[in-house]
Amino acid sequence: MDGLRWLLLLFGLLVVAAVYLYSRRERSRQADDSSVRTPVTADRLEPSLGGTAAVADSSSGDLAPDADEEPVLAGPAQDQKIVALRLVARHDGALPGEELALSLRGIGMCHGKFGIFHRYDGSDENRVIFSAASLVEPGSFDLTNIKEQQIPGISLFLVLPGPIDGAESFDLMMEAARVLSQSLNAELLDESGSTLSIQRERYLREEIIKFQHGIMVA
Repeated sequence: MDGLRWLLLLFGLLVVAAVYLYSRRERSRQADDSSVRTPVTADRLEPSLGGTAAVADSSSGDLAPDADEEPVLAGPAQDQKIVALRLVARHDGALPGEELALSLRGIGMCHGKFGIFHRYDGSDENRVIFSAASLVEPGSFDLTNIKEQQIPGISLFLVLPGPIDGAESFDLMMEAARVLSQSLNAELLDESGSTLSIQRERYLREEIIKFQHGIMVA
């Protein structure tokens, strides 16, 4: 009987130790996951695109709610699709902040709401074709100290439906991405971080056309 009690005690200690080690491993894994940089797109800049817009002060990059303005990146709650690309510095390097900002302005993008850059349809700031956010959270660009910043990359993204045809929006974003890739000597990737192939580009464009067709049918 004493031997049985000792076996049960030993078994209990082994269970407690196993639970302790498992919980420590899970906490460590979650901490590692939270430290991984993820691209910032419209759904992260504003959790609910159909709700109140978060407006960024272009001088400071701080996000603040503004109930008087409509969301800049999307209209009322409806079926939406976000198409994103990444532009990253090669060899795990960084892009000089001032050079990046000048390049974005050089292709017609303007620093605006959310503290990020936008390509507008004409001069109407409520008609955003696509946007560019920093891969460093919260995604905004602080122009007050942009000369000192080293940015690992940016996320180019568009939200559909937008102010113009979706396929045309995608073509404009791809053209901008290629120009930036050359001027900054940066690598162009898809939303998952893989090199953007011609096949992947065609697939994304076809998905946009299907999405638009689905909206028109509905």
